[in-house]
Amino acid sequence: MWTDDQRAEPEPDRPGGERRRATIHDVARLAGVSRQTVSRAVNDKGEIAPGTRERVLQAARLLDYRPSRFARGLVQKGAVTAGLVIPDLRNPFFPEVAAGVLEAAEQRGWQVVVWDSRMDETRERQALDVLSHQADAVVGYFRDPDEVLARHLGGVPLVLLERGPHQTRFAAVGTDAATGVEQGVRHLHRAGHRRIGMLDGAHGPEPRRRAFLEQARRLGLPVDEGWVVTCPEHSVAGGEAGMERLLRDRPEVTAVFGFNDLIAVGAMRTARRHGRSVPRDLAVLGFDGLSLGELVEPALTTLHIDKRRLGRLAVEQVARLRAGEEPLRGPDAWVTPELLVRAST
Repeated sequence: MWTDDQRAEPEPDRPGGERRRATIHDVARLAGVSRQTVSRAVNDKGEIAPGTRERVLQAARLLDYRPSRFARGLVQKGAVTAGLVIPDLRNPFFPEVAAGVLEAAEQRGWQVVVWDSRMDETRERQALDVLSHQADAVVGYFRDPDEVLARHLGGVPLVLLERGPHQTRFAAVGTDAATGVEQGVRHLHRAGHRRIGMLDGAHGPEPRRRAFLEQARRLGLPVDEGWVVTCPEHSVAGGEAGMERLLRDRPEVTAVFGFNDLIAVGAMRTARRHGRSVPRDLAVLGFDGLSLGELVEPALTTLHIDKRRLGRLAVEQVARLRAGEEPLRGPDAWVTPELLVRAST
């Protein structure tokens, strides 16, 4: 049982109120035992009374104590392990981001553990729970708000991929979606298009939709939320389904902006099935800059993101956090898309 004094034991804090990662010393002090006893209890080793073991484990739970990787003998002393959480390894975009992380980590002599969350929030949280025990820092795509992520981190440094500079208190690396979308919509407008639709992603960052509608308003286009269709998945099939709905709801559409290149390719396939020639009857614009866009017919106009640079910037953020330095912020932490004009527009 806990005494009142033990219940009131504060969580370990850094100056300024920021929570730090609990140590074995904190658990030993709260449970009133030695560090060796804590180690035996959390690793289920050695002779220890059941009541003492339970008291130690309860103290560990209260402090959200995560045993050190080194104490568990998981890695060689001095090695740095970064956890990388990717939402969908079947999407060619994310392996390229991962390649950037792996290249930059290898240059520093680091190891990388990759976790595919499969666009599932439960798996994202599981990834944090596991990697907080196994990694020195975590990089990845997460949809939960900061306070939820913090509960699963256990004090491990986190770098979020494609979160805007004002969307998180954690270090982040983002895509300047607003600038990219502005380039793309202006390109379609200059080509004479006034009825432009958007095929949005089911779980994508909202900035692309917001930037699309804001730019349409600035150009005086008759476009509102009714011209935006959410695709069921971030894939060619998702783009096909989304385009079917857009053509049904807005048959007068002459151009479409896809949330990503896969969705845009799906839109082209559906347009052809409906007897619409690309780009004569329908212009199609993608976002991501996948090599796939050069292989389809007609070749896809897209907003190209330097995906490997995105991954390298994430590793730079980790290095800064580990060194106690301020993370990159603002334009230094963004990747700006570049308009690549091809035959689809």
